[in-house]
Amino acid sequence: MSEEQTETGTGWPQPAGPGRPSGPAGEPDPRPDAPDPDELSPLVPDGPVDEPGGAERPGVEPVEDATVDLSRPAGEPGAAEEAGPVASARSRVSAAGVMIAALLALLGFTLVVQLKTTSADPTLGATRQEDLVRILSDLDARENRLRQDIAALEESQRQLRSGEQGRQAALEEATRRADELGILAGTLPAKGPGLSVRFTAGTKPISAMRVLDAVQELRGAGAEAMQISAGDRATVRIIASTYFLDGENDSLVVDGRRLMGPYTITVIGDPSTMRTALNIPGGVVASVQNDGGNVIVEDREVAEVSALHAPIKLEHARPVS
Repeated sequence: MSEEQTETGTGWPQPAGPGRPSGPAGEPDPRPDAPDPDELSPLVPDGPVDEPGGAERPGVEPVEDATVDLSRPAGEPGAAEEAGPVASARSRVSAAGVMIAALLALLGFTLVVQLKTTSADPTLGATRQEDLVRILSDLDARENRLRQDIAALEESQRQLRSGEQGRQAALEEATRRADELGILAGTLPAKGPGLSVRFTAGTKPISAMRVLDAVQELRGAGAEAMQISAGDRATVRIIASTYFLDGENDSLVVDGRRLMGPYTITVIGDPSTMRTALNIPGGVVASVQNDGGNVIVEDREVAEVSALHAPIKLEHARPVS
């Protein structure tokens, strides 16, 4: 082994480098121009070492400042580079989740409100199928009757607008309207198909409210003329201004006249439609039966309404020509 090589302990010689000068007994070199001992550290220098001529040492790259993410395992590639994008993506996902939850809550609230708004009538929901069929038939009959009235009015209008038949058509129309108004006002008798509705009391007397409900149901079903008769055959014509009161000794006061039961209402109109109106669930028949009484409804091919209502004498009003 030459003097320019030293033993490394691995069996391979290593060129001897410049030794660290030292004084006797290992003390620092006392020479004024001696280098600092810390500068002779065998560690790699912090910055790049320039070779003569300004060239960097081959194989040694400058070290740049970097931030190391300690939350990721050591040696995982791209840990520091992915920290920022992952946090941004998580924030976007969180905002989207909140918006979706808010939209779902709004949709649920809208559905609940719509279901409550469009909920069916509990009375109709508990009605039997036969009763619903009768109610539908009643509505169809009303529609047909209204359509017939519209057709009759349109025909009258056409005739009135015609040339030669104008005066005759106008006279006939005026007479027909006078008869209809006389029947409605109770100043003219009437007859036609209808019903006879008889009220019998049970544990409770027949109240004026029950009779008024029956009159309203019959009017809604297309009744054209009505009268009420008492057990003593006293009869009162029922018109738009007729009123009903509870009298003494279970009696009934109709337009100021006292009637004793049992009571019978004679009505002119479509029998099937009016019968359906009286027998609907919760209607007049059911209410009287709940009070212990009974309602007997009979069809009449020809029902006569003969009682008349005294016309009101007008003091201030005059017809307009």
